[in-house]
Amino acid sequence: MITPTLDLERSLAAQGYDLIAGFDEVGRGALAGPVMVGCAAIWARDLEPLDGDDAVELSGRTYLGVPDGVADSKMLTEHRREAIFDELRDWCAAYAVGQASNTEIDEWGITYALGVAALRALSQVERELGLRLGGESTIKKASGESAGKIVEGRPGDSVGESIGNCGESVRALPKVAGILDGPSDYITKALNTFDAPDVPIPSDITTKVKGDQHCATVATAAVIAKVTRDRLMVDLAQSNPRYAAYEWAHNKGYGSAAHRAAIAEHGPTPLHRVSWHLT
Repeated sequence: MITPTLDLERSLAAQGYDLIAGFDEVGRGALAGPVMVGCAAIWARDLEPLDGDDAVELSGRTYLGVPDGVADSKMLTEHRREAIFDELRDWCAAYAVGQASNTEIDEWGITYALGVAALRALSQVERELGLRLGGESTIKKASGESAGKIVEGRPGDSVGESIGNCGESVRALPKVAGILDGPSDYITKALNTFDAPDVPIPSDITTKVKGDQHCATVATAAVIAKVTRDRLMVDLAQSNPRYAAYEWAHNKGYGSAAHRAAIAEHGPTPLHRVSWHLT
């Protein structure tokens, strides 16, 4: 199993970015339920510099390391993902999981739905960190605290506690970098479109094929999103006796033989992506 690193994150920090966010999706190929995109953000100042800086080394500070046990979520068992879930959330400066519903997927198509879901997550992360529309940010609180939230639909206007490493408030205009798993940047394409949320500071996206295997922020976002969506699908399966036949607690909305057979027998539910080939 490949262990992710912080090499790309450190490279982006060396280019002058202040906040680095990893993104990964879950549920793209499912027949039912939402698609989700996880966003796991860290401060560049918490990373070890690429080049050895003697002054920094002599300060004796502790740098952010790769979280123990993190890896491509698809390579981890469900039990292992659940076991490291809280630790991964605590590792982030802030995190969020954005989602687009099955009806939005039917209306927009999966690629645009993914972009909107990612921007919902990024918007929430930046607001949790105190970034504001108009370019100002207020960074406060001590290192070691984190904030995160599942964004269901559009995020609200409320802002959570600001997270950072400074003992007192600082106003700045951070540069935000994003690392997106895969070859295609669906986040930038969705930015500033009609259905997308406002994002205080748009991120400059770097795509990375198999980013969930190689980049710690992306792998962290992947696990957080996967656990979040799996839990939701289990809750949905238990919320209505009508849904029992589709076995979402086991297949998480994906196209297993039992799931497709249930659709053929009972028809689709209001949570199915009816624009898709379901049987």
